[in-house]
Amino acid sequence: MRTRTLGRTGLEVSELGFGAAPLGDEFGRLDPGEIDALVGAAIDAGVTFFDTAAYYGRGLSEQRLGAALGERRKEIVLSTKCCRFDRRGFDFSGERVHADVRESLERLGTDVIDLYSVHDVEFGPREVVLNETLPALLEVQRQGLVRHIGLTGLPVHLLAELASEGEGFECVLSYCHHSLLLRDLEPVLGPVVGERGLGLINGSPLHMGLLTGRQPPEWHPAPLEVRAAAERMHDICVRAGESLPEVALAWALTTGPAQTTLSGIGTQAELAANLKAVGRSVDPELIEELTGCLDDALGRTWHEGLSENAPPNL
Repeated sequence: MRTRTLGRTGLEVSELGFGAAPLGDEFGRLDPGEIDALVGAAIDAGVTFFDTAAYYGRGLSEQRLGAALGERRKEIVLSTKCCRFDRRGFDFSGERVHADVRESLERLGTDVIDLYSVHDVEFGPREVVLNETLPALLEVQRQGLVRHIGLTGLPVHLLAELASEGEGFECVLSYCHHSLLLRDLEPVLGPVVGERGLGLINGSPLHMGLLTGRQPPEWHPAPLEVRAAAERMHDICVRAGESLPEVALAWALTTGPAQTTLSGIGTQAELAANLKAVGRSVDPELIEELTGCLDDALGRTWHEGLSENAPPNL
């Protein structure tokens, strides 16, 4: 497992990151008795970056991850998030940041968080994120509760703008913007990340389940054109004797500017499937065929959050 330096933070992160949302039962109920072994197996395989959030399972993911890490906490880079506490529950105030960080530290069973980020900034007014949330993050950093601070969200244009304006942000996490279905992470975020020396994390390379080959959940926000393109990609991979999720993850791991790619992992089988994609090459002709089937899904995304934060092309 290769590691890379996460921008100017100096944190060394594995190319494959452990997305811990499944530990909060966000995609189905897990067997709590298997989580310790799963986390240990991931560390043994070379995974050093673990990302969770207070929102995942409303604290359950943090609690389970902290318990599973135990003495191995010192072997990994630990990332969590603040300001989101329910499906539509957000609070970007400074008071919330100070409360959230202490609650997360307790649940995770640690005295410091390596990377602490604002969760889904598209749901907050820009002036609040910049003038209230960011100063509070800088304060908890000065207090030694967190080592580095960042921001996360879906719309890459908003992340680029906030990263440019917000002095102090050290890392950006974007999801569903560097996958076989959408590839604008590098052209939109690449310039500001390079200019400011920011860390860049690619989340959800399987496009929130669309590239698993399984039927997406009812709530999935992707447009119908994108869903249809994912089905075409699945059919192409079946004909080629390939696994779509393995190909999609391998492609994401070997392309783009992100230092680490987060994939949700909730079982030993999912961990093994993710590890198969690490270090493997993908046939360029297959990628060309998958790209060619995008048709009217090319460049399509969606928006959740405040209307003022919507991408300009929606």
